[in-house]
Amino acid sequence: MPANKKYLTTSKTQRFAKITAGFFGGYAVTVSLFMAIGFWLNHIHVLTTLRFGGFMLWATLFLLAFLFKNGWKAWGVYLLITVLFSGVIFISKIYHPIV
Repeated sequence: MPANKKYLTTSKTQRFAKITAGFFGGYAVTVSLFMAIGFWLNHIHVLTTLRFGGFMLWATLFLLAFLFKNGWKAWGVYLLITVLFSGVIFISKIYHPIV
């Protein structure tokens, strides 16, 4: 049974924006989150957890990008979250240096 036509109305640019936001933006959010956590906990254990938990988080973020009506908003949200976690990493380097 073919898909309902009303669900296939997104343009090619929106589809491209959602796919790239999910793939690259989700990856950036995942890595920046685990790096930020790694500054406060044992970084060896956090990076080991990144192997499995990171894939699950990335796959979830990849699928969540398709729930946005506008793919560029998904990019904006993912970039904002990545910048937030990068700020946490920057502040952690200043106030909690690894010796």
